[in-house]
Amino acid sequence: MSKGGHGVSGYTHSQQQLDDYANQNNPNNSAYQADLDNHANQCNPNNDEYWHSRGVSDDD
Repeated sequence: MSKGGHGVSGYTHSQQQLDDYANQNNPNNSAYQADLDNHANQCNPNNDEYWHSRGVSDDD
């Protein structure tokens, strides 16, 4: 039985792709934390990134 399509396989991905996937899904990695921070900023209307992610410039 499959795992439901989660993860990547060494049969279909290069070592670099496997490493990148592992880094993006490791809570001890800075890339993982940066992704969480970016997501939080884009969901917070008090943050400039919220408006930038919606295509609103500072001039509007």
